[in-house]
Amino acid sequence: MSICIGMVIGAGIFKTSPMVAQNLDSANALYLAWVLGGALSLIGALCFAEISAAFPDAGGDYYFLRKAYGDRTAFLFAWSRFAIIHTGSMALLAFVCADYVNQVVALGPMGSGVLAAMSIAVLVLLNLRGIRIGLGAQIALVLLVVLGLVLAVGAGVFLSATSAVQPAPNVPRESLSWGTAFVFVFLAYGGWSDASTLSSEMRDEKRGIVWALVGGMAIVVLLYVATNWAYVRGLGLDGLAKSEAPAADLMRVAFGPVGEWVMVVIVAITAISVMNAILITGARTTYAAARDLPALHRFARWDDGRGIPPLTLIAMGVVAIALVVFGTATRGGFSTMVDYLSPVYWAFCAASAASVMVLRARFPDAPRPFRVPLYPWLPLAFTATCLYLLYSSVAYVAAGAVVGVLVLLLGVGVWWGLNRRVGDSVER
Repeated sequence: MSICIGMVIGAGIFKTSPMVAQNLDSANALYLAWVLGGALSLIGALCFAEISAAFPDAGGDYYFLRKAYGDRTAFLFAWSRFAIIHTGSMALLAFVCADYVNQVVALGPMGSGVLAAMSIAVLVLLNLRGIRIGLGAQIALVLLVVLGLVLAVGAGVFLSATSAVQPAPNVPRESLSWGTAFVFVFLAYGGWSDASTLSSEMRDEKRGIVWALVGGMAIVVLLYVATNWAYVRGLGLDGLAKSEAPAADLMRVAFGPVGEWVMVVIVAITAISVMNAILITGARTTYAAARDLPALHRFARWDDGRGIPPLTLIAMGVVAIALVVFGTATRGGFSTMVDYLSPVYWAFCAASAASVMVLRARFPDAPRPFRVPLYPWLPLAFTATCLYLLYSSVAYVAAGAVVGVLVLLLGVGVWWGLNRRVGDSVER
């Protein structure tokens, strides 16, 4: 349960709530969106639990998609993680960190982008030197982000007890979209797909993963709903919708500048730690994909002395900084990165959810220590949810989504070029 909570809760919750509030017209609708998002995320986690228990592999989604749909789909997924999902997430988190720092230190119109790019560059340099955050420090950082949520909830309770602030009444929204709201809700709930891979290591193969996922996600939902209640209590729905750093704003309202500074430090450290984890794991995924393709063997270099794949670390850093430049140029920053990665993420998430049914058909005799309940209705429901979010992320967002889809299509060209090269080598 604790690992599930740590994988799901990140810096996103400190930034996504305003985007959700912008697309809903009441506090109750806001709370309902977070509850429904948690429930549907739990269904997705149960689907992933079945395939990860039946086909345990360190490749996770990459391995499932390869078994279900073949090498081309698996390569496109690896490409999307390198060029869109992992690097886009790093840029997104860099903007979270920069926007919160900008709350207390005036960085200027381009300052957030500069600080975001610098944070990525420093992390790449540290990892190239073989300096990594240890397990104990990662656990401490997970506790730190939970502390940030608890402090935000505490601020809401304090304001309710003292009646120190009466937020302004809500102003009717000109445009509402549950689809767009859910894109940001599910972004904050992301991480359960990684948590489900623990199913192959449970002592109790049938019930252990259910307890971990159900218990962990229930706690996350409670924290998220309580945090949003605190935001609304301290800032009002409109104040939340307009806020660039809602947790810092709430702490300033409740406890003054000291509270604001404390929250800025917590969010900045959390964002950097999650970026570091993505850089470590993402570079290894890209290294593994390069190792599996003969045409890319020269990029699959492992430095035994430092325990790193240096070329893929550098490549991820370069792409992530390029995305920061893109986000800064569009003046969307965080929102542009959500637009950029969401369509591709949900397309592959839908494919992974459907693979529960595909793999049952292709490998009916494979041992399945855990089976998703109410089959096939829950996998169908989650696949439909992913397809709806794919539609929403394309229909309701800006140019970032188009760029993300074009980069994925570029991956098709890369696949074709690599295979043509291999074919030419074989002929020679």
